[in-house]
Amino acid sequence: MSAKARYHDFCRTAPDVPVFGQPWYLDACAEGGTWDVVLAEDKGRVVAALPYFCKQKGPFRYVTMPPFVKWLGPYVLPEFRGRLPQEHELLKALLAQLPEFAAFKQNFYPTATNWLPFYWEQYRQTTFYTYRLHQLRNLKGVEAGLGTGIRRDIRLARQQVRVVHNLPLEEFYRVNLLSFTRQGLPAPYSAAQFRRLDAALAAADSRQLFFAVDAQGRVHSVAYLIWDATTAYFLLAGDDPALRASGAGVLLAWECIRYASEVLNLNCFDFEGSMLPGVERIRVRFGAVQTPYFFVWKYNSRLFELLEKLKP
Repeated sequence: MSAKARYHDFCRTAPDVPVFGQPWYLDACAEGGTWDVVLAEDKGRVVAALPYFCKQKGPFRYVTMPPFVKWLGPYVLPEFRGRLPQEHELLKALLAQLPEFAAFKQNFYPTATNWLPFYWEQYRQTTFYTYRLHQLRNLKGVEAGLGTGIRRDIRLARQQVRVVHNLPLEEFYRVNLLSFTRQGLPAPYSAAQFRRLDAALAAADSRQLFFAVDAQGRVHSVAYLIWDATTAYFLLAGDDPALRASGAGVLLAWECIRYASEVLNLNCFDFEGSMLPGVERIRVRFGAVQTPYFFVWKYNSRLFELLEKLKP
């Protein structure tokens, strides 16, 4: 049986493999490259996995993050996390099986708190942050932790828009891209890529779309919520720049939180936080907790590293 087939079986029983590491999710996001996985065992049982996504640039094969995938990295069953001698051996076993590559770049899951065996193999690490709400099932407690400005924005937005879920996917994509256009940024994914992802998430019953619409039928803001067994993720959002003053984006973030609590009965909400100061401030005003995760990288090719640094 191939490693990918064994990984499929492993994910069916592992209690908290994030949605980003699920085989069906990686299948949907692997355009422009291929994904594979290495596995580590304990007494003949798979207990750890490291999925990775490879792309090719000329003669260089390198590991990177696919579109729509916030985190990958090593996943270790909860019973082995923190048991350092065993965890070190599992991580070393995963590293030993990785194929040759010009570069390796991954955002690790926030649950992956031990990267020491990677350090021993000359990998490097930078700490990034996401922002999470915990104890989500106590929604009154979460609401009590909202900043006064957030409460005001939600209240004012409710007077101007209503929240619906059933508008076309194309309308979501249109409004989502307006935020990139406003910043002068190219679209990070195509409509076809987004449709492919949405089809996979819909088949797994792991997504919901949110639209804030006014009385004239104008869409002010959109949000795209996905989830796994433990956590809901604020994956995508967007605003019409001409209508941002309504505060509909804040309202949709709160509606996603409510949905995760009341409909999904989950206990954790992840904003997929940003390192940008303005975005970080809003996450904190929602009461979200700063949560670290590792960006781990290594260059095995000096030429590829130089080319990466020279590209515009």
